[in-house]
Amino acid sequence: MVRVVRTPDGRALAVESRGDPHGSPVFLLHGTPGSRLGPAPRGAVLYRLGVRLIVFDRPGYGGSDRLPGRRVADAATDVAAIADALELDRFAVVGRSGGAPHSLACAALLPQRVTGAGVLVSLAPRTASGLDWFAGMTESNVREYRAAAISARRLAVSLEQRSQRIREDPSVLVTELRGELPESDLQVVADAGIRAMLVSNYAEALRESAHGWIDDALAFSRDWGFDPGSIRVPVLLWHGQEDVFSPVQHTRWLAEHIPGSTLEVEPGAAHFGALDVMPRVLAWAARLAAAPDRTAC
Repeated sequence: MVRVVRTPDGRALAVESRGDPHGSPVFLLHGTPGSRLGPAPRGAVLYRLGVRLIVFDRPGYGGSDRLPGRRVADAATDVAAIADALELDRFAVVGRSGGAPHSLACAALLPQRVTGAGVLVSLAPRTASGLDWFAGMTESNVREYRAAAISARRLAVSLEQRSQRIREDPSVLVTELRGELPESDLQVVADAGIRAMLVSNYAEALRESAHGWIDDALAFSRDWGFDPGSIRVPVLLWHGQEDVFSPVQHTRWLAEHIPGSTLEVEPGAAHFGALDVMPRVLAWAARLAAAPDRTAC
């Protein structure tokens, strides 16, 4: 059931809880474009893992109000508002793809509440020193992020046009993606259940507008509003070696700059390989969320 949570500035966020209602609380932050209907284990798996999974639409997607000019850092404020509404003091976060930088924001800016962050197929900051940001990236993403850096209006026109086609037929985006996927990802999306989930995810994400997609791209292309090097909670970084949407060197850069982080790079896997490892990462996050708070007096 969808619950509407109001942020301190009055915006509405569409939120759902799944899995074990008495389990360890873990926020799952969706990809780009995406929604709360994005990839996640089934309820029975979440129960087995002891996970209370909390998902929500980022601003501008699905049932959540837009936050114009938002930065990646603003995700921490929204997650804190949801946690307050659900009466959660401490919780873990897991982010996949476009949700991964936002999970890092929570780890950096909510250190007294976030017990750990799972970060799957993340981008690095656009300003990452020593990183060739576009190397190995698929052409559609290169065009999108270069447009975001040049002109917000140009980006908005492009993504609104794409979103209109997707609203008319949500399977269009899955079809477009197939032309750019490496073989391991093609095997993942060949599953009819995965394809159906992706179609529902994109349809919900873009049902009102392309605002969430536009604002994500702009947020990734400007200063994130926090330093990943300031993170002190446990961070697990996972990436498929063959990823062409957020190339693996982005996560390698993060591993070099986040103190004490754990890096896993899987040969032969790519972007959608994150779906296969998600249950294991959620279980890791749930164990951290269940651990006693040793900082309490």
